[in-house]
Amino acid sequence: MDKYFIVTRATARKGFPRGCIGRMEAETQTGEIVGLIFGSGGGVTKRGGLLQREETYPLTRHQAQLLLFVSPASRRLEVLCNQALFKAICDLAQDDLVVVRHKKGFQPCLVKNLMQIGRKDGSDDLTMLGFELQSVSTQSADQKVSSKKPAPLPVFCAADIIQVAADYNSPARLPLRDNHTIGTSRKTVSRVNSLPSKIGLLKKALSEQNTPDINRLSEHPTPPPPALEVGSMVELTSNKNVILYGVIRWIGVPTGKKGDWAGIELDIDVGTCTDGTFLGQRYFTCKGNRAAFVPLETCVPDGRFHAPSPTDMVKAPLPPTVARVEEEEEDEEQDAAPLSESEVLTVLHGKMKGIQGHFNSCYMDATLFSLFSSSVAVDRLCLSSVSTEGSICRQMRKDIVNRLRRNGFVPAENVMNFRKQLGCSTFVTEEKDPEEFIGVLLQRVLRMQPLIKLRSNRDSGTFQDAYTYQIILEKKETGPCPSVQQLLETSFISCQLKFEEAPSCLMVQMPRFGKNFKMFPCIIPSTELDITDLLHQCPRECFICGQLAQFECDQCFRDRKLQPGRIKQYCSTCNTQVHSHPSRQGHTPRNTSLLAEVSTTGPVPRTKMELFAVLCINTSHYVSFVKYGPGPRSWMFFDSMADRCGDDHTGYNIPEVRACPEVGDFLSRPAEELAHVDLSQASEMVRRLLSDSFMCLYQCTR
Repeated sequence: MDKYFIVTRATARKGFPRGCIGRMEAETQTGEIVGLIFGSGGGVTKRGGLLQREETYPLTRHQAQLLLFVSPASRRLEVLCNQALFKAICDLAQDDLVVVRHKKGFQPCLVKNLMQIGRKDGSDDLTMLGFELQSVSTQSADQKVSSKKPAPLPVFCAADIIQVAADYNSPARLPLRDNHTIGTSRKTVSRVNSLPSKIGLLKKALSEQNTPDINRLSEHPTPPPPALEVGSMVELTSNKNVILYGVIRWIGVPTGKKGDWAGIELDIDVGTCTDGTFLGQRYFTCKGNRAAFVPLETCVPDGRFHAPSPTDMVKAPLPPTVARVEEEEEDEEQDAAPLSESEVLTVLHGKMKGIQGHFNSCYMDATLFSLFSSSVAVDRLCLSSVSTEGSICRQMRKDIVNRLRRNGFVPAENVMNFRKQLGCSTFVTEEKDPEEFIGVLLQRVLRMQPLIKLRSNRDSGTFQDAYTYQIILEKKETGPCPSVQQLLETSFISCQLKFEEAPSCLMVQMPRFGKNFKMFPCIIPSTELDITDLLHQCPRECFICGQLAQFECDQCFRDRKLQPGRIKQYCSTCNTQVHSHPSRQGHTPRNTSLLAEVSTTGPVPRTKMELFAVLCINTSHYVSFVKYGPGPRSWMFFDSMADRCGDDHTGYNIPEVRACPEVGDFLSRPAEELAHVDLSQASEMVRRLLSDSFMCLYQCTR
């Protein structure tokens, strides 16, 4: 009998990342597994690899086939974490009712078939399995139009299914696996959430068989927290294992009852509920069929939006082997690595993800998220910085950086503690600029030397060190929608500056003053910043012929006959020819100060930096756009205060991270097209990026 497994812990050996599926071919005397690993299409990709048994978790063939269709590999472990739901998915029969993630919402569907994905090219290959699902909303319409050939049903993977209802409309259950009969006495294995109105059909179907009696809710085994009050978001568990969500609108002792009761306005209509009356008396007013009255002790905080404390941030129950591995990884002293492109959307995407904002902390939240979520260059700088055990640097990496990368969420308490540790009361009580915070973070916390070393062309002996660079220029020097490349070059020419050396990380502050005044209506963040012509004693090519340049001229930069806005440097011959023109005879070109060992032959190497984050500000609120991988569409948006639960005194902020590939699509357009952008035609995320950009963060590509 074949024995399949999933790798739960990454190893040093190549080809065995976490989440990959394999089949055990043999076992060594030392207990190691000789594994055969399957690729994403089911084909064999590696033979004869060795794995420790504790690095794997056993699977049946059916489980392996279902998980193999889930991608990326890191997402498979997330599916496996919810054992009850995954077991129900494995046991699905024809016409069972499920809820799937579909586009930007949720959709109730009926299971129609189990589909084999791909083909077997060899005897060792393993076919993937997916579910053919039919939307409940389209079922009746399809039945009416029977003369037409039905369209193919969409196929979903196991990770798309978020809920399974028990025994729905299945008098004759048809097993979806060979030699396996599914019983009819299963209980509901996952929560039937109070979803948006799209779930109305599902709710109606469930009400015919499993309608919860809202007045006979079972008591929750855990004592309710004392913080529940009017306005609290809560969840109710019925004796049918259905969970409903709502907001407490009234607390008191109803006539004829004992003890505290809660009047709750539910998210959805339930037939047994009212519009705010109970036993003939009105306690509050809401939409009909949404008011439920239950003992207060049966209410618990809404698990979807509860602000977790450090002890609350526990993942769903894991299989024993996986749980042990996760605990070991959490206890490791070594720092968590930046999230890879395949991990980001699994770990970070969604509400209550990222860094939770609190009390004017958005400047700090956006900066920390931009620097530490996925930037490898910044991480190398931090690891090379001087820090001591127990220092504020160590505490920041433990409570913020590692927690962000491992759990995908940093509670506001951790950031507030860090603000206090900075030792400056204004960081705790007032909103600051990211520029000021970056200086404190890199200098005092990470003890790093300044990232930027600037040389003045006016005085060759004058240097200036800095952690960020503020663009300074006149508005008339560029067009209405300049790129960061244009702004940086124009600013360097205007201030007569050069980089003494290429910075490993360059943080460029846009030309805006205060929180409201913007010099330009929009700025295009250059995805690649070429700083070759801004480096001192760096070989550059002639603007005219492309040979090694020996002279540069600031006056030619604005010459309308020589492509204004482009840095001009010339070889000896071209310099003489260009400045023989009557309009340029008054120019004063200067020597480029090349190193003696620079070769005069061959192409001139370019020094480029890549954009990895953009901090934005609007109405005193900071957010960030972060590029989380090499793919051009790998962009995500982070807002530490995207939503709020409760009032200003007792509530809390809800952070959110969401993918925004449209930003990458826009920035990938040709430069000529970007220069004439029409903001009215751009998406919301693109408009926010271009209009509100405050600081662009670049890292060296070499």
